[in-house]
Amino acid sequence: MNKSLKIVLLLLLVGISEPVFAQKFGYIDSEYILNKHPDYKLVQEELKKLSEEWKKEAQNLDQEIKELSAQLKAEEVLLTEEMYQKRMEQIKAKQKASQEFNSRIFGMDGTYYQKQAELLQPLQSKIYDAIERVSRKNNLAVLFDKAAGPSAIIYTDPRHDYSEFVLEELGIEDNN
Repeated sequence: MNKSLKIVLLLLLVGISEPVFAQKFGYIDSEYILNKHPDYKLVQEELKKLSEEWKKEAQNLDQEIKELSAQLKAEEVLLTEEMYQKRMEQIKAKQKASQEFNSRIFGMDGTYYQKQAELLQPLQSKIYDAIERVSRKNNLAVLFDKAAGPSAIIYTDPRHDYSEFVLEELGIEDNN
């Protein structure tokens, strides 16, 4: 009786643990996929154009500050203390406005990053949907992103790279 109980328990253990070993894992390189997608290049170009416009505005503000400072320096001996202080306040106000502009545009939650998120969101949704379809087609339990920065992935076998499948799902051909 004891021997048959052990056999039944062993068979149950093997039956339960088999699905655990059957799980498939893979990885993708989202940076590689993004760089291959033609819409990403369009998004990058638009962001570059906006960034250049905003940088030009910031440079204009900085140039105004330099001109005001140079003008103040040149006229310093001719100005009364009160006039000098007024001009210094103007310069400080321009510097503050310049800093606020840079922070508002290029800061952590600035307009540039909001625009970037807005432009990339539809593309990221397409890629995520393709990743999900590839994962389901290949019965993957887990799919890692190699480009997600420092992660637990130390070594990757190219046989488990599903990036090309995702590109194929998106209808993008590799033109290396």
